[in-house]
Amino acid sequence: MRLIALSAAALMFSATAALAAPASVSVTLAPELQKKFDKTYGQREADLLTADLRSSVEKSLAKTSAYDGAKIELTLVDVKPNRPTFKEMADKPGLSFQSFGVGGASIEGRVTSADGTQSRVDYKWFETDIRQTWANWIWSDAEWTFDRYAKKLARGEEVARR
Repeated sequence: MRLIALSAAALMFSATAALAAPASVSVTLAPELQKKFDKTYGQREADLLTADLRSSVEKSLAKTSAYDGAKIELTLVDVKPNRPTFKEMADKPGLSFQSFGVGGASIEGRVTSADGTQSRVDYKWFETDIRQTWANWIWSDAEWTFDRYAKKLARGEEVARR
């Protein structure tokens, strides 16, 4: 009897979860930033960052039902690396991966909810103090910005402040 009750509860839970479609997330690059990637940073880095932003947002939104059925369109407007990219080091042999600086990212976004309501969800953060830079990776501050943005979005802070 207990097994039947647990099976029924699991079936009800999976049925409700199936009704709620997760938010669809798309990430594009602003035209000016795409030019910067083509000329300076390299296309590999653009692909890596757009995938990372999308993944961060999807993971955070998977923990909440606040944006179920919504369409989230994000545009990466600007990024600044903490260390030279592989293309930069190939183009300028004097650069070293040991070089580091402050980084960050700027994101513009729009959420279209299931009922058609649209909200802007822009966010930007760039480190200003070199002493606070924990640059273990080329895009440390940008990835930290993505994670922070995704958590704020999942909690509804970005929409609520508008």
